[in-house]
Amino acid sequence: MIWYMCKYTPLELFAGFSAPTERLPEETDDFERADSLGHPNLCGYGKALLEAALGPEVRELVLVNCCDVARRMYDILEKNGSLDFLYLLDLPHRGGPEEKKLFQASLRRLKESYEAYSGRGFDVQKAWAALPEKEPEEREEPCVSFAGAHGGERLLDHIRTILPVRIRNDTCSGRRRLTRPADPPKGEDEFFERYAALLLDQYPCMRMEDVGLRKTQDPSVRGIIYHTMKFCDYYSFEYAAQKDRAEVPLLKIETDGTRQSEGQLATRIQAFGETGLGLVSEEKNIPQNGGGYTAGIDSGSASTDAVILGPDGTIAGWSVTPTGAGAARGAEKAFQEALDRAGVSREKIAGIVSTGYGRENIGLGDETVTEITCHAKGAWFLCPGVRTVIDIGGQDSKVICLDSRGNVENFVMNDKCAAGTGRFLEMMARTMELSLEELSRRGLEWKEDINISSMCTVFAESEVVSLIARNTAVPDIIHGLNKAVAAKTAALARRLKARGPYMMTGGVARNAGVVRELEKRLGEKIYISEYAQLCGAVGAARTAFEKLRK
Repeated sequence: MIWYMCKYTPLELFAGFSAPTERLPEETDDFERADSLGHPNLCGYGKALLEAALGPEVRELVLVNCCDVARRMYDILEKNGSLDFLYLLDLPHRGGPEEKKLFQASLRRLKESYEAYSGRGFDVQKAWAALPEKEPEEREEPCVSFAGAHGGERLLDHIRTILPVRIRNDTCSGRRRLTRPADPPKGEDEFFERYAALLLDQYPCMRMEDVGLRKTQDPSVRGIIYHTMKFCDYYSFEYAAQKDRAEVPLLKIETDGTRQSEGQLATRIQAFGETGLGLVSEEKNIPQNGGGYTAGIDSGSASTDAVILGPDGTIAGWSVTPTGAGAARGAEKAFQEALDRAGVSREKIAGIVSTGYGRENIGLGDETVTEITCHAKGAWFLCPGVRTVIDIGGQDSKVICLDSRGNVENFVMNDKCAAGTGRFLEMMARTMELSLEELSRRGLEWKEDINISSMCTVFAESEVVSLIARNTAVPDIIHGLNKAVAAKTAALARRLKARGPYMMTGGVARNAGVVRELEKRLGEKIYISEYAQLCGAVGAARTAFEKLRK
């Protein structure tokens, strides 16, 4: 079995040796072996491939020097000496006549090298027959293009399970299309001449110099999920250009070669389906019990919030409960408390919508909707006319821009790091032996304007400990933390070119110090509702209410 990593790998050449090929997995659980052999700044894609290449089943591997990471992988694996056959194929970055001649020579050297290693003979007819007779037929039905950097089959399957539409793999490694000409080559020389041209004339990756073909618009594409790899500038550059010219909804996601943060990715992708593509979940049968009450449950990382709406659509009861170790138990407790406060029984509830990270696991609800959609709907209900919603929750931060009718126009979420979230402030409060209420109150008493230089929760904690040791006043330290959180959140808002009126939701909306610092950076007043922390649950309940009325 010959393993490979790039769509420019000459798979048909190995068919001429009757040698099967398989792509290296592009995702892994961790980088334990790769980090022990490679430089820590090797990109996640390279580390994931290196982890796979070091597996016991990989004995033969062909790399293509399409980028620096392939060269580094080759150096590491050559030194490691674990493979029986390892080859680095030279790939020109242009497709002109001279470059095609160079690539012919590269392919010949690979053929001769594998011939010497395997002892097998090369069959030109077999190699030529391995080329597809024609390109795969493109269905004209609408699709979502999964574009950008290498994504891997696992990520692609993850997207397909979330969005009920056809997903087309247009990533760097996913769009390999060669077509076999009708007339066969007359001998080996002509085969290599024509085969080199076919490989170089493919839909180009971003490492090629002529990427004009990548700018064409396909009318069957209804939306684009653009994937970038952490530390890979080439695709980040293309995304920056594409977001300004895209004629369809566009979502950017970024991974690092591991399978972490699938929950956050699922939220982004599902929210893109709900808001950008207008895909709604399957309609549920709402029991006609005559009660007319609806409920929303927001299962978050720190708290689970529940809201009951009366038959007239107003808030009748609510609850904020710590999520604790079990999301289902937290949701059950919050729901019951909200029912008790509303003074109604469960039999009166005609529909329940759940949202938040735990929405799929709490066992309550007729359907699930992402917190992006629910925060937008809840914010518009609590503050009609709001155009930007800033939600700083326990696990992440979100900025959501709304149009003039309250629909989601665009949104952005922070990375999988806890920096700038409620968890960050909770950890800092614990370090200073304060409650979150004390943190909010004492942060307004600052005198000296200091800066916290690190937003990493671990490093910031060390910095806070050092400030305490230097007898820095606690209110001044808190003020520095508030500024750091506000600066990170304002940066998210600037990425979206957010505009007022602004509304802040989530637990951190109760921290007056953060709100004040954020208002300074945005240059506008921020509206804080008495139900700010319940906004997601309110939006979920409103979703159930509107469906009931339909």
